[in-house]
Parts: sequence; C-alpha cells; structure tokens
Amino acid sequence: MSIKEAAPAVPAARRPSQPPRPVRTRNRAWDEAPRWQIYLPLGVYLLFTLIPFYWILLFALRPAGSTSLVPWPVTSDHFEKVWNERSFGTYFQNSVLVGVATLVMTTLVALAGGYALARFDFRIKKGFMLALLCSQFVPGALLLVPLFEIFANLQMINSLGSVILAETVFQLPLSIILISNFIKNVPYSLEEAAWVDGCNRFTAFRIVVLPLLRPGLIAVGSFAFVHSWNHFLFALMFLNNQDKQTIPVGLNTLMSADSVDLGALAAGGIIAAVPVVIVFAFIQKWLITGFSAGAVKG
Repeated sequence: MSIKEAAPAVPAARRPSQPPRPVRTRNRAWDEAPRWQIYLPLGVYLLFTLIPFYWILLFALRPAGSTSLVPWPVTSDHFEKVWNERSFGTYFQNSVLVGVATLVMTTLVALAGGYALARFDFRIKKGFMLALLCSQFVPGALLLVPLFEIFANLQMINSLGSVILAETVFQLPLSIILISNFIKNVPYSLEEAAWVDGCNRFTAFRIVVLPLLRPGLIAVGSFAFVHSWNHFLFALMFLNNQDKQTIPVGLNTLMSADSVDLGALAAGGIIAAVPVVIVFAFIQKWLITGFSAGAVKG
C-alpha cells in the first residue's frame, strides 16, 4: 500500500474554510439619493428666499427714480434719510432697550419657574402646565384690551416699561416650558452631590446646574429678543409719542395712504434686520442645541 493511499482523509468539517470573496460595491449605494434630487429643491427654495432680500437691497442702494436691476451707482441717501429725518436712530435705541430688557426679565423668570416645575412636586403642577400650554393658543391681539386697561390704571401708557412687561408676559409660557424640560435633562444626582459637599440649594444650582443650561438660556433669550424686536402690536397700542416708538412702528410711518417711499422703507427694513442677523450668526450652534435639547425630555 502506498503512502498516499494510507493517509487518512481529512473530514469536511475540519477543512480550513476559504475566506469569502470580497463583494464588489458600487461607489454609490442604491438607497442613496442622487445629488441633484437634494440640490435642486434646495436651490429652488434658496432662490425664492433670496429674491425678496435682493429686491430690498436693490431699492435701498440704488438712487431714487432708478429702474435698474443692478444697484449701481450705489447710494446711501435712503439710509441717511431714515436715520436722520425719520428718527430711526431713536427707534433703534428704543428697540434695543425693549429687546434687552425683555430678554433679561424673560430669562430670569423662566429660569425660576422652570426649576420649580422640574424639581418640585405640588398639587396644581399639572393644571399649571396645562394652563401654560393653553395660553399658546391665545393670539396676542386678544390681550391688547385687558393689558391697555391694566397699564392705564398703573399710569404706564406711553412708557417703554409697558411694552417690556407685555412682551415678557407673552414670552413666559413657552420659555418656562423649554427651561423646565432642559433642567429635567440635568441629573438630579449632581445637585445631591453638591448638597453633600455642604452647598445649599441655591449654591448648588448656581455652581452645578446653571453652567449646563447655557444652550437653553441662549435659545430662550434669543427667541424673546427677536420676538420683542419684531413685534408691532404692543408698541403701536401702548406708545403714543414718536420718541418712544420702536422700529416696527417706525417702518409703519414710512407708508401712507397716498404714497410709499420704497427706498426709505427698504433702508429701514435693512436697519431692522441687520442686528437680528448678526445675533443669530454668533449664537446659531447654541440656538439649535438649546431648542433640540429642551424640546423633549431624554
């Protein structure tokens, strides 16, 4: 018998397995959408979004009476007119004061109310949350008459304080809900550890919880600032003197029943929009993080 015939056969189960052949894949998966299906809708949306802005820039930068579709030669006459002759410098200062004061008051009150809802249990908690949610269905126009009566009795008509209080009250329900949900995402054990180390509740909140709420506070504050900056009804109803009016009311004065100064109106709109654009450019990442984290309790 030969050596080849005497060698035992290797069982099939013990034979070394062959490595699987590499599966050739295409550069683009079948379930991935083509790029044109993404860029085409975005391009159409961007086109419809930018055309109004370009139209505003066109009327604001080209000379009066020009019909050119390109703002050349560029002129600043419309900006000088609305800033000096139409008192937009005063309107701008009033809007900044109202926006900053509304931001500070809304953030502080919402922080206290949100912490109470997130960390304490009391008997009317569910009813209070339901009232906050239902208040979002009430339009601001329905609040004009009762607020006007209240401010008239308090002798606050024609005062920026009335607009600040009205804007703060209007912004508080949503702000409290957002801050409350954001605080719920902060582990309660962090505060307990601070208490063990000797901190009281306020100190533990200031040292441990407050730094973690930065995105939520920026989101709530920026939302309150932008809304008060652009709101028209409260300033129109509660302010009578021209030196107390804000930018939205000032833009309304540029339009009359007989004519509209399109160049001045466009320049005023750019003056009103630039501060908001600058603010959002700096806080964009904090704003998105704050609203996404405060929207749902994780």
